[in-house]
Amino acid sequence: MIIAALLAGGITYLFYRRMSARVSQRKAVQIVAAKVDLSVGVTLSADNVMLLDWYSDALPSGAFTNVADVNGHPLLYPMSAKEPILQRDIGVVGAGIGLAGKIPEGMRGVAIRSNEIIGVAGFLYPGSRVDLLMTFTPPGAPLPVTETVLQNVEVLTAGQTIEPDPQGKPQTVNVVTLLLSPENSQKLQLASAQGNIQFVLRSGADQKEIADLRPTRLDELVVGGKPAPPPVVAAPGVKHTPRKPTTQNPIYLMEVIQGTQRSVQKF
Repeated sequence: MIIAALLAGGITYLFYRRMSARVSQRKAVQIVAAKVDLSVGVTLSADNVMLLDWYSDALPSGAFTNVADVNGHPLLYPMSAKEPILQRDIGVVGAGIGLAGKIPEGMRGVAIRSNEIIGVAGFLYPGSRVDLLMTFTPPGAPLPVTETVLQNVEVLTAGQTIEPDPQGKPQTVNVVTLLLSPENSQKLQLASAQGNIQFVLRSGADQKEIADLRPTRLDELVVGGKPAPPPVVAAPGVKHTPRKPTTQNPIYLMEVIQGTQRSVQKF
């Protein structure tokens, strides 16, 4: 018993001695951290940041060791007191405060009206990724089509909220701000003026864009999802005269193709 106790004590002594030596060998450095709780858009300065002791072998990626490196930069995310400030947390000097500070150089924040339906029933949050679909009737076409206009677009704000709800509660908003390139900003403006815009929520892990997505026409739904037959084109020099209805109510004709069988439906 005595020998076992002495052996256990010796092992414990050696363990703590080795741990103490290892700790003493770790070099302490100072990194920049928030002095107090900071909100989004705050411009960092010597008044609201501090130097915090940290071990050199456990530095967070993107940490700063000099207060001057963060001076004048807007804060992109809320910070708690004594929380290290990292490169990903700050914007470019002069980018502005609030939402303007979150827009990368060369990009634009474009607002578009929303409602409970096109806003995916309130589940659009800052940071969500969406596709934008437009439903419109092309010039000279008798039926409307739906086409994907933009893909994998980031939501900057939902209403006046620039940070997602911590509990993920849905909220109905009237305006959604999207992060777009100048070219896509023009596309969105034109699309919203031509037809109805629908948001389609994407998975956060789905970063692939849809390639060669063909527009969907209303008549394709009627014939079971198959492309409608091409329109009849009159031969050169022959004037095509549309059939006139025999009653006061107009008559609509639709050609239905099922395999090799063709039929014309009137309604």
